[in-house]
Amino acid sequence: MKIYTKTGDKGMTSLIGGVRVPKNSIRLESYGTVDELNSYLGMIRSYPVDPLVAGELVEIQSRLFDVGGYLATAPQADQVKIRLEIRESDIQKLEEAIDRMEAQVPPLKYFVLPGGNQLVSFCHIARTVCRRAERRILDLTGEAEVDELVVKYMNRLSDYLFMLSRKLSHDQQVEEKKWIPGRHDE
Repeated sequence: MKIYTKTGDKGMTSLIGGVRVPKNSIRLESYGTVDELNSYLGMIRSYPVDPLVAGELVEIQSRLFDVGGYLATAPQADQVKIRLEIRESDIQKLEEAIDRMEAQVPPLKYFVLPGGNQLVSFCHIARTVCRRAERRILDLTGEAEVDELVVKYMNRLSDYLFMLSRKLSHDQQVEEKKWIPGRHDE
């Protein structure tokens, strides 16, 4: 099987189920952004991180493939969507990980500026891409039914990524820079 099919050369592509749609449709924007997020998680995983975190990231990447597949499936292909669903237990796993990490870092008393080192910065980038994916999925809900657990999972995942940035900063003794509102150069 060749990687190129030439069927998308005129700006159209097929959803799972065979329906042809423009490549710039909100449906493609939503699952394309999920794919972008998944790539950033792969980047984070390429760094030496705690094996528990690495395992969580692999699990999350697999769930993001489920989310992307779900979003890439034509509405009439219901049988496929059932296999690609997100479950409440997937959200529960994220919440448990967030709680575990939150217990290991100092309490948050201020807004944190994104950055610190490369790994922590990738967590912040992934978090913002996750938020964009969530917004694109919400845009899609205006024209198609989307399982509410997909939206809930993406929302919780951005919280996980923020907490992961804090945990990695703490573990690597990277100072979190506090946001100081207002101008201070006058």
